[in-house]
Amino acid sequence: MGRVDSSNIPQHVALIMDGNRRWARKRGFFPLKGHLAGEERIEPIVDRAIELGIGYLTFWAFSTENWKRTKREVGFLLNIFRDNLSKKVESFHRKNVKINVIGNVSMFPNDIQEKTKAWIEKTKHNSAITVNIALSYGGRDELLRAIVTLAGEIRNSKFEIRNLTEQSFAQFLDTAGQPDPDLLIRTGGEFRLSGFMLWQIAYTELYFTDTYWPDFTPKEFDKAIAEYQSRQRRFGR
Repeated sequence: MGRVDSSNIPQHVALIMDGNRRWARKRGFFPLKGHLAGEERIEPIVDRAIELGIGYLTFWAFSTENWKRTKREVGFLLNIFRDNLSKKVESFHRKNVKINVIGNVSMFPNDIQEKTKAWIEKTKHNSAITVNIALSYGGRDELLRAIVTLAGEIRNSKFEIRNLTEQSFAQFLDTAGQPDPDLLIRTGGEFRLSGFMLWQIAYTELYFTDTYWPDFTPKEFDKAIAEYQSRQRRFGR
């Protein structure tokens, strides 16, 4: 397992980056150090995805539930977004990576909201790959926000309810205009989705690994792609 077939590459791969704190504790580190180690795993996976010809990657960096963590940990994560992710975006821009941010960004401090807008604007014409960074993201929250937007469109006579289909509803989601994930990878040994991309993953292939996110290398990524390629997708047929 691990040999990738270049003729059967998924269009869109989504990743639940789990296990940062457990990785740190296992090594006797302060738990928050795991977040810094995990942040360093993102760019090598993006680089490998570009090599393989994958068109879209989605990284779940911060969930709506993460706001319930300690004030110290939340502040630490926000500073990672402010500093480290901004530096990563500069590197991504040089590699022709388009950055998109999904989630309820309005929950963040104003400076981070402005940063995310700047990331999107700066990289909007890049074409090597689209990288979605899910910040303050929850699948139920996304669906509720989509329904509120749809209701507003109907109220303002911009959308007729008779035209509502799965395809038209998808245009109100954070991933509007993108293909649904072909493959979802969750690291860290947990076997649940935690509400991630509830609409989009109806027919997504799921891959769970015990490997903690800070240990998830491009070689591990290739294992997941190879496993995906070994499956027969029927889409309910």
